[in-house]
Amino acid sequence: MPPLLDVRNLNISFPSQGEPLTAVRDLSFTLAPREVLGLVGESGSGKSLTALALMRLLPPQATATGSIIFEGNNLLQLPEDDMRALRGSHIAMIFQEPMTALNPVMRVGDQIAEAVRAHTPVTKTAAWNRAVEAMNHVAIPDAARRARDYPHQLSGGMRQRIMIAMAIVNRPQLLIADEPTTALDVTIQAQILELLAELRQKFGLAMLFISHDLAVVSQVADRVAVMYTGDLVEFGSKKDIFRAAAHPYTRGLLNAVPTLKTDRTQPLRTIDGAVPPLHAVPAGCPFEPRCDLRIPQCARAFPPLLQVAPSHWARCPVLNAK
Repeated sequence: MPPLLDVRNLNISFPSQGEPLTAVRDLSFTLAPREVLGLVGESGSGKSLTALALMRLLPPQATATGSIIFEGNNLLQLPEDDMRALRGSHIAMIFQEPMTALNPVMRVGDQIAEAVRAHTPVTKTAAWNRAVEAMNHVAIPDAARRARDYPHQLSGGMRQRIMIAMAIVNRPQLLIADEPTTALDVTIQAQILELLAELRQKFGLAMLFISHDLAVVSQVADRVAVMYTGDLVEFGSKKDIFRAAAHPYTRGLLNAVPTLKTDRTQPLRTIDGAVPPLHAVPAGCPFEPRCDLRIPQCARAFPPLLQVAPSHWARCPVLNAK
């Protein structure tokens, strides 16, 4: 079966006074129907830009090259009218901040109904009924009444459910969830993750789940892609990543996650240093300045992806040197 989504050599760059600054470099991955791919990394790693590129919502100054094949079409070359028809119906996105993504002066039911009418020639009443139905699907109690509320009248968890309802109301094949639980407390976060899992099963959704939280990704993803400074540094099944991480950056992220066995009298483990700005990414391995395992080869050339297991790849000079 061909993949639902096939991203090949995606590059995203921005103009600068000198050479263009590359924010995502030669990113390639596939996503099968009904599969969940977790895309993880620190802030500034290019995760959200990748999501915006898939939706063709990058800032005007950004340049995207490569190919994004969805249902046989290269989305980067699709005419704008065709892309507008695809966006929201076949591919939908849950944005990070529902309070800023929702229109504050429109009732939430009207906002969901607007998404329906943008893709389906139905009456306002029929669109409203589908909006209420979608709110029922995301477990909003008394949905017919709450559909008349404005965003400020809802809690953060309820606003996020509205965003999910808006994303699934047209039954898309692919759902992009960009940090959907970041601003929520742990209890509400667990409820949203459970809801997404239920919707995946009910509607047969494929999902690109973007997060900086590996603990969250471990609950929802089938495969995991780890990004750093716009590069894919490790890619594999959930088992590969969480039981046999090969790249020092992935290991550092995993070691920084507290567990029930973590000694609370000791400070949490961290990765020394910070993600470099785009204009100062090292020429060799971009993680080299922060890596405890670095060898001279790490600073010399950008490392290729190395297959370390049948379904597991990592971009590490130390692995290549073995």
